[in-house]
Order: sequence, then structure tokens, then C-alpha cells
Amino acid sequence: MAAKQDDKITLDPVEFASAVLGGNAQKPGEENKLYIKRQLTLYLEATLLAKDFNSLEESQFDMAKAQQREAVLSKIIEHRYH
Repeated sequence: MAAKQDDKITLDPVEFASAVLGGNAQKPGEENKLYIKRQLTLYLEATLLAKDFNSLEESQFDMAKAQQREAVLSKIIEHRYH
């Protein structure tokens, strides 16, 4: 479900949505059509949520790398001019 490389976590949207659906049983007396609509809505929302998470994780990861790079450059400049 989640891949981790360079401390970055990403979700597979299809696997995530499938896992969410697995825990969403049909309610007693619920019509099949209503259940299917509910499942579809849940699937789409879970897929979009996973994609949003991946985008946020990517931007946070890039930001952290930029901050680390900035810190290293600051140390280099500090040692060079002091």
C-alpha cells in the first residue's frame, strides 16, 4: 500500500481505495444499487485522498530537501567568510 524511498511515503491510490472498500460492508436491508453507489463514492474519495496525500508528501519532501540544502550552504558560507 505504501512505498518508502528516501523517507518519503507514497500511497498506491488503487490499493488504498480497495483497502478502504474492504471494510465497508453492505448494511442490512440496504438496496444493492444504494450500496454500489456508496461504494463507488467511497472508492473515488479514497483514490483522490491518496493522490492528495502523495502530492502533499512530495511537496513536503522537496521542501525538507531545500531546507537541508540551504542549511549546508549557510554552513559553507559561514566557514568560508569567518
